[in-house]
Amino acid sequence: MPTAQHVGPRTPAAPSPTGTDPAPAATPADGAATVTDPALVKRAVKAAALGNAMEWFDFGVYSYIAVTLGKVFFPSGNPTAQLLSTFGAFAAAFLIRPLGGMVFGPLGDRVGRQKVLALTMIMMAAGTFAIGLIPSYATIGVWAPVLLLAARLVQGFSTGGEYAGAATFIAEYAPDKKRGFLGSWLEFGTLAGYIGGAGLVTLMTALLSSDDLQSWGWRIPFLIAGPMGLIGLYLRTRLEETPAFAAQLAKAHEDERARPKVRIRDLVTGQWRALLLCVGLVLVFNVTDYMLLSYMPSYLTGELEYDETHGLLVVLVVMALMMCAQPFVGALTDRVGRRPVIAAGCAGFLLLSIPALLLIRNGSLWAIGLGMAALGLLLVCFTASMPATLPALFPTPVRYGSLSIGFNVSVSIFGGTTPLVVTALIGATGDVMVPAYYMMAAAVIGGVAVWYLQESAGRPLPGSPPSLEPRPDRP
Repeated sequence: MPTAQHVGPRTPAAPSPTGTDPAPAATPADGAATVTDPALVKRAVKAAALGNAMEWFDFGVYSYIAVTLGKVFFPSGNPTAQLLSTFGAFAAAFLIRPLGGMVFGPLGDRVGRQKVLALTMIMMAAGTFAIGLIPSYATIGVWAPVLLLAARLVQGFSTGGEYAGAATFIAEYAPDKKRGFLGSWLEFGTLAGYIGGAGLVTLMTALLSSDDLQSWGWRIPFLIAGPMGLIGLYLRTRLEETPAFAAQLAKAHEDERARPKVRIRDLVTGQWRALLLCVGLVLVFNVTDYMLLSYMPSYLTGELEYDETHGLLVVLVVMALMMCAQPFVGALTDRVGRRPVIAAGCAGFLLLSIPALLLIRNGSLWAIGLGMAALGLLLVCFTASMPATLPALFPTPVRYGSLSIGFNVSVSIFGGTTPLVVTALIGATGDVMVPAYYMMAAAVIGGVAVWYLQESAGRPLPGSPPSLEPRPDRP
């Protein structure tokens, strides 16, 4: 447990659902504020972000090499059918994510955030490593896609406890006035993982012939997951438990009746309003995220017949731009609030999705880059604010579990299925503007959720005392 000092009580104000007319908010009985240890906070943020980067390297590689995987595991004379089959296996992992959330979330509220995060790290790496060992369809026939699906389900199950746990971990460590800035580094790690995966696939695509890439080259990024998983496991086992959860355990030792006992029913029935808000926010966050970072490389090559190497390179540059903007936008949410930043992102996707996609369809490198960059900067409004916004929806005793359920249900139904649904809709309608319409619909739903969202910037997490930075005259 980190070293903490305690100061006098402070009762923050919580806004109404529309963000006006503040009303008194409940604080813990002792009313004491926790003074954070900057060294421990920095270490916690770094380890969570680095672990998340490794996890999303594993998970993101699949989408970047989807076209080649379709040829290896789903032979067909129809490229669209191959892509649909590949994204079908991609989507299947998301369908099992709620089950992973229901297992890892309550477990994180019962035994601790750090232990569960270490477990999800090693499971994810093992599932990804296994994909690199699967023989092709030409070698073992139908067993190849069956084994691919099994490995994807292991990935999806472990990821069910990943984001909610990492976001909870950083949020519970961060001081109230810097939670947005520190939380933004979680998605900075995600983007770094995506860039690592995209960069490796781009390099392989440029250096290897199509035959070499299809016969053995595609295995390389998946096999790298083994040693990366060991590094991530080491980082996460060195983490200390969050002050909020450590306080719960300390209370449990004093009063056996206070020992954490988390039931699925408690995570849902007592948190239904927060869960609905979580689903709406995660919907717009993940539909736009997976549309841009996972689907667009395949859209450029499969639908627009754009050069595969250049398509991946454009996405790589856009993600680097997003990484540069990430901490600045995260700090902005601490100054102006989470709601205005998220609302700006929703409005931007509603108004600019069609113009951006028209630029992308122009086909020239500058037009594609400009359209993708516009969507990427709008996406930063979500990636920089959600890691601090979502944990603040739930109280400490059920934060990990409730957030895991709400996050993964929304991702499974709406986010992870985005590539599959959009590809199918384009095939059924022949309308290549479907990606823009899909993002606009998600923006409307996200806007409704923002309207009812309470502002959390600068305020304590529900069920926790104020978390303060140490005064300059104190160590």
